[in-house]
Amino acid sequence: MKHKVKVTVIDKKLYPELQEKYCADKNSGACPCYNVGDEFVFYRDEDHDDFWHCGLNTLVKTSANPDTVAGGPKMPFCSELWDSIARYIYTGLQGGSIMRGWMERENEMIACCSDGTRPVIFKIERIDYE
Repeated sequence: MKHKVKVTVIDKKLYPELQEKYCADKNSGACPCYNVGDEFVFYRDEDHDDFWHCGLNTLVKTSANPDTVAGGPKMPFCSELWDSIARYIYTGLQGGSIMRGWMERENEMIACCSDGTRPVIFKIERIDYE
């Protein structure tokens, strides 16, 4: 059995009142790195190791220019996001349970980046295949 991990952007939030109060750029706006609906697929096998490359070139679906999406062909995942979800991706790639007992399905996780004024919410899925 082999395992891959699919990461999907399911929502983006923006808290302008927090940006106004705390950010150097008071109008920094929503996250520019990801778009709702973006999909990424990670493999870790003898042919390639997407985990080691922090998601570079894992983008498989977007409504934007792929060169402007973190995880596309030009740049790896955003470091704030990577720090938040890398452990779930690694666990899934090894065939492990991502969130047993918390999520309805143990091979799925809903997580977000740690940017408190403009978080991006992701669905992470371990997909088993031969």
